[in-house]
Amino acid sequence: MPTVKFAIPKGSIEEVTFNLLEQAWQNVSGRGRTYRVKLGDPDIDVKILRPQEIPTYVQEGFYDVGITGRDWILEAKADVEVLLDLEIGRVKQVIAAPTSFPFNNLSDMIDDFAKNNKTLRISSEYLTTTSAHIKANAAYKKYYDNADPMIITPWMRLGENKKVEIFLSFGATEAKPPEDVDAIFDITETGTTLAQNKLKIIDTVAESTAVLMANRKSLKDPAKREKIADMMALLRGVVEGRKKLHIFVNVRKENLERLLKELPALKRPTVSPLSEEGWYGVNTVIDKNEFILIVPKLRKLAQGLVVLEPRQILPLDEINLDGYS
Repeated sequence: MPTVKFAIPKGSIEEVTFNLLEQAWQNVSGRGRTYRVKLGDPDIDVKILRPQEIPTYVQEGFYDVGITGRDWILEAKADVEVLLDLEIGRVKQVIAAPTSFPFNNLSDMIDDFAKNNKTLRISSEYLTTTSAHIKANAAYKKYYDNADPMIITPWMRLGENKKVEIFLSFGATEAKPPEDVDAIFDITETGTTLAQNKLKIIDTVAESTAVLMANRKSLKDPAKREKIADMMALLRGVVEGRKKLHIFVNVRKENLERLLKELPALKRPTVSPLSEEGWYGVNTVIDKNEFILIVPKLRKLAQGLVVLEPRQILPLDEINLDGYS
């Protein structure tokens, strides 16, 4: 079996990623001491990298699979196969400006700066995404047509429109306005950090979550494809398990049919006779958001409710990557 190289992110989603891996593989070691992590599977070689780097490294085949945010895949324009939304690291990409500014949307800001012949300066780690979003704005097109905003980094300048400049940020982006730039393009979970820095959101660009992605050539390798399918099954099991509850309940024989009929949430339950005559055990998995709704009926029709949070729910029959061969 060839080794599958797996890149995982350092930084803001590192903690939730490790929690996911620990639930999926049970045994995870090396965390906090090295950039190389060991899973319970010796055929998977794991390395921690910056999330910005992972899409390109997976695209180029340095790694077979990786975890990073959709935002960084878009920023890198990476040609990778997204296999699974891991539903962690949920953030919004936004444009924010100082609360003292009179603008409440990006179009008004562009319009004002253009009318007054002022250069609009924006700071961001997302140079490609920021440029594309601003260029697609109707007010920008009105004044600058198809000219690319000027992207400025310490080592290069790209684009011809010097009236809208996008500066590469190396972090602490929210601290830069109003002295250094007029606005920022950044990510936020709750908006608290922006508010603390006296910034307001004037445009919401997109929402991003962490995903499992794969190199396209790796998916065409039969042995690697099978290992990647195993990895996908384990990770999907954790994602699905977090949405479910495993419940066990005892019910009298005379209430069994009524219980199953009145509680459609109890999908395909396992029903077993108990050692005590006239009693049955009902064992099933339900959505977490259904639990509160069914408790009143369970209380009236059944006894001995036990509720567990499953570590994983593995949809083994649904994981098939043969289409990539």
